Amino acid sequence: MGGFNLNFGDDGAKYIVSGDSISKGVIYDEVRKKYVVLEDNYVSLLQNKLKGAVRNTARFGNTLLKGITNLKKDVQKEKPNIVLIEYGGNDCDFNWNEIASNPEAEHHPKTDFNTFEKMLTETIHELKSQQIIPILMNLPPLNADNYFKWVSKSNPEAEQNIMKWLGSVTKIYWWQERYNSTIQKVSELTKTKYIDVRGAFLEQPDFRNFLCSDGIHPNEAGHRIICDKVVEFIKSNYRALLLDGGSNLACES
Repeated sequence: MGGFNLNFGDDGAKYIVSGDSISKGVIYDEVRKKYVVLEDNYVSLLQNKLKGAVRNTARFGNTLLKGITNLKKDVQKEKPNIVLIEYGGNDCDFNWNEIASNPEAEHHPKTDFNTFEKMLTETIHELKSQQIIPILMNLPPLNADNYFKWVSKSNPEAEQNIMKWLGSVTKIYWWQERYNSTIQKVSELTKTKYIDVRGAFLEQPDFRNFLCSDGIHPNEAGHRIICDKVVEFIKSNYRALLLDGGSNLACES
């Protein structure tokens, strides 16, 4: 991290988390049948592990374009030392209702690959030019079968039309995987560290147990996996930022 001042002092650092509903802590409540914000989400759990103040600016539905527009203002106001960037889940997504209505038409993701890569790269350069440390986070894997059922609302006609356009449910998984690969590619090209959240999920005997029934949002146990991975990353790279020198590492609510 040449050129960065990592002497944050005893008070730790100022952090901004910029992301979408995963960082916001949104989960699907199976009992109430609606999306809610999990109190013990990974960012809240992290606050108890880190020296300094964590500002979570993540929003439900954020794409990279929406999030970065807000991040620029937040950075000017807050002057953080570190920004954690978590995007891609909405960027790679499609308007499934339109696909279900008209599978023959041409459909595009919310953010195309090239734009996603270019904007992510520009954001990193911009942060580094202000002596701010950017840290990327890659995407948790999704459960393609559950996500397919979710977006087709288990409606046989919608399922049929979406499948006509998709060709295979597996395509949902590898399409998201391409955006994940783009995050890693940008990390390499810009020499920016990234937190391998996807790897942490895939290490589990069955990562699907750590996702909500929509197939895409991590559940409460999934948020603990993310928190543990972030803490492990900080311990390896910025140990002085952990409370108690990282002696108590497990993320428990």
